[in-house]
Amino acid sequence: MKKLLRVISSAFFLIIIYFLKLNPIFYFIPYFIAGYDVLFEALEGIKEHEIFDECFLMALATIGALILGEYLEACAVMILYQTGELFGDYASDKTRENITKLMDIRPDYANIENSSGQVEKVNPSEIKKGSIIIVKPGEKFPIDGKIIEGHSSIDTKALTGESLPRDVNIGDEVLSGCVNLSGLLRIKTIKEFHDSAASKILDLVENASSRKSKSEKFITRFAKIYTPFVCICAVLLVIIPSIINPENFMTWFYRALTFLVISCPCALVISVPLTFFAAVGGAGKAGILIKGSNFIEALSKISSMVFDKTGTLTHGVFQVKAVHPDIRTENELLHLAAHVERYSSHPVADSLRKAYPNESDSCEVSEVEEIAGYGVKAKVNGEIICVGNSRFMEKIGADWHPCSRNSGTIIHIAINNIYAGHIVISDVVKENAKSAITQIKSLGINKIIMLTGDTHSSAQETAISLGIDEFYAQLLPSDKVMKLEEIMKSGKSAFVGDGINDAPVIARSDVGIAMGALGSDAAVEAADVVLMNDDPLKIPEAVRISRKCMSIVKENIVFTVSVKILCLLLGAFGIAGMWTAVFADVGVMILAVCNALRAMFVDENSYATILKNPTKI
Repeated sequence: MKKLLRVISSAFFLIIIYFLKLNPIFYFIPYFIAGYDVLFEALEGIKEHEIFDECFLMALATIGALILGEYLEACAVMILYQTGELFGDYASDKTRENITKLMDIRPDYANIENSSGQVEKVNPSEIKKGSIIIVKPGEKFPIDGKIIEGHSSIDTKALTGESLPRDVNIGDEVLSGCVNLSGLLRIKTIKEFHDSAASKILDLVENASSRKSKSEKFITRFAKIYTPFVCICAVLLVIIPSIINPENFMTWFYRALTFLVISCPCALVISVPLTFFAAVGGAGKAGILIKGSNFIEALSKISSMVFDKTGTLTHGVFQVKAVHPDIRTENELLHLAAHVERYSSHPVADSLRKAYPNESDSCEVSEVEEIAGYGVKAKVNGEIICVGNSRFMEKIGADWHPCSRNSGTIIHIAINNIYAGHIVISDVVKENAKSAITQIKSLGINKIIMLTGDTHSSAQETAISLGIDEFYAQLLPSDKVMKLEEIMKSGKSAFVGDGINDAPVIARSDVGIAMGALGSDAAVEAADVVLMNDDPLKIPEAVRISRKCMSIVKENIVFTVSVKILCLLLGAFGIAGMWTAVFADVGVMILAVCNALRAMFVDENSYATILKNPTKI
């Protein structure tokens, strides 16, 4: 606001002085109103031996114009330069708004009951793991926890980018930063404040700007070489022609000043980092946290996408797919298996209980014994029932056989050591997984690979159903790293995972992507990109964001450099004057900044041409 007032007031004074034809001394009023900070920055740069920046060039050119008596042009150049800076500040503020919206997830307080039963507000950092807190309607969840009383709808938009509320009940986990919309909830905290989702997200966003891309580093190095070079060229532009013809000194001096204004590199210096900043903010708004602009650049160049299976492409939740009895009926086989697995906490046991929920009948279950690495043995109504893997069947002497009709995890069942059949259990593929793979391929990433520790048959079924090109099964975490290193030899690769066992391979990849909201802390820490809602469709969206960002960066570099070179040549030969210089500097900067702002907005429809011809990006 202050800069806007300065621009308006200096322009107002300039117009009055020009039309009233006041004494030239009055031109210094609008000049200093508009440019005192530029002059100050130039002096500071000289003191700190960092002379060659845009402030030095602008100060040198405008002071030279004042010396030549070009008062109107000197003031106009400074005012228009500040107008360009105003556009840059506005663009930065707009992109910062997206970051600020993420910062709004930071909870201000937590409600906790004191010894007298009264609710008091305390700093969330004071709450210990395992404490009971109260979250009222309209309040943010201050710490990750599990609901122990109440039910409600919660707004997860700040974390995941999802607009639809999510219903939660007793036993459900809630993440800090989400908003409670309706009912009063009592929450048992499962983490401390510094380990909660909101704190981790804020830390990722705040540190993102410290990781610069190669493009940004290039622009910084370019400006340090380019600015002294153009200053030397400007000096030579005065000296050489003046030696040949001393009478034209003032003409060449004016051209040198014009040359300096044109050469100001602020369009590049401002627009390139701003584009990355805007992309990080826009991605954050969509529930995609990118830890730095260097990862945007790397993500735009990947040629292969490598996936973990369980928890990434699938829900990691098992369900009964088929029941194949050798003796008894399908219902009886499920009935016996559910009874035997009644007390087990294994995911397989949970799937069996869900498939046969009416296990609370008159059956007598006794002598339950869980045998590690084999399965569970129990007595049901006097019969010995063994439920487990093929090794368990071999151990008890049951004549088992493999499943020839379905793939997945096979649970074998024996009754009194006689083989009774088997139950096929498989993981549930995520709803958007197939669509995500299709979209990734449409972006020109044709090498889609899956690495999993699951069985070959289960991995094969998932790969075929999703259209994955290659898969490698029964891999340990170290095997995944070795296999990824082989894949990386053929080009840049991204790895997508969620579990703690994925952390080493996520860290090793060119771009590590973690399914963050429900994934493990280790995977989120190791990742370069975090998807907050575990939706596979966010993966192609992240690639599109990165490619759009890099496309804008290239556009701005080509456009600004081309215009600069053309105008520098015109200025050197006296074809372009100070007003052309103003366009070459301020006009180009405004156009580049406006173009950079496009990186904030992600619209799938705008990528129709990219999907058709991704190689043009």
